[in-house]
Amino acid sequence: MAKLTPYLMCEDARAQANFYIESLGGEVLSVMTHRDIPGAEENAPDKVLHMAVTIAGVPLFLTDSFMSQQNGNALYLALEYQEDEEAHRAFNNLAVGAEIRHPLEKAFWGTLFGQLTDKYGVNWMITTEQQASQA
Repeated sequence: MAKLTPYLMCEDARAQANFYIESLGGEVLSVMTHRDIPGAEENAPDKVLHMAVTIAGVPLFLTDSFMSQQNGNALYLALEYQEDEEAHRAFNNLAVGAEIRHPLEKAFWGTLFGQLTDKYGVNWMITTEQQASQA
């Protein structure tokens, strides 16, 4: 059985991970820097080579990229909550500095649904389970 884990290429993986942890809850599980590479050059020893975190109970990997990142629209991270209050809190926290693509509101299919692109250029969908949404 395989596991699928999103892997984000970042300009500042530590800052981005901290933002998500503060916004959605979670923790840093491990961090490996370029300093940890045997025989590595010393041009960027503190850049993150690999960071494993949990965000809202979901595993996520991040790395500092040496290339400029461009925002894309082909991938969204989707968070589904059981409670409306949790969905509102997550959406509002991620909305700081974000572009709101669709406000978090009751959708025609009966759940809360919202979309945004956060201040790091990552696309998010926030929704609730069918039976949870009473807003």
